[in-house]
Amino acid sequence: MSNRLGWIIQESPASLLFFFYFFLGQRQTEVVPVLLLILWQIHYLHRSFIFPFRLRGERKQTTMLIVGLAVVFNFGNAYLNARWIFGLGPGYELSWLWDPRFVVGFALFLFGFVVNKHADHILINLRAPGETGYKIPKGGFYRFISSPNYFGEIIQWGGWALMCWNWGGLAFFVWTVANLAPRAFSIHKWYKKTFDDYPTQRKALLPFIA
Repeated sequence: MSNRLGWIIQESPASLLFFFYFFLGQRQTEVVPVLLLILWQIHYLHRSFIFPFRLRGERKQTTMLIVGLAVVFNFGNAYLNARWIFGLGPGYELSWLWDPRFVVGFALFLFGFVVNKHADHILINLRAPGETGYKIPKGGFYRFISSPNYFGEIIQWGGWALMCWNWGGLAFFVWTVANLAPRAFSIHKWYKKTFDDYPTQRKALLPFIA
């Protein structure tokens, strides 16, 4: 199937199921669960229904196996996080909003979201319409690392794990690192192999570190 259609199919369950479990639960009027819902949807509504229409190269294809595996993950991940927040967990008092774990997690989530989206914007606009070939991305956190989109997403879901402070959030963060870190190092290796003038000071995933 087309890459765009596959992307919508595989990512949309994360957004739609979160809404479903929110309305299924009993915490629609509680401030913290509603705020967590908004933050989750800020990411996944964009990821599911806006980002795929910004992609260029309509002829690119994806396989149904990749789409199917992503659907399974997003079903499970949305269930673990949403069911705990909106029903199975003990709930969040209003005072959780100024707990250091929530404050730091909220800041990390927003920071990671901005880094991720800015990096995606740079990649999407790397080539002019009709232009082909590969280029070295520049600007933003690309000054420091080869995959700031992955770096931002890891930071974002690390912040989510802190805000939620439950096993579902932690599992999502661990999965994100396990999934994106190897890809970041592989991309860094490819850049260095492909471009002789690739910036030598640029790291793979962690600025100034690795």
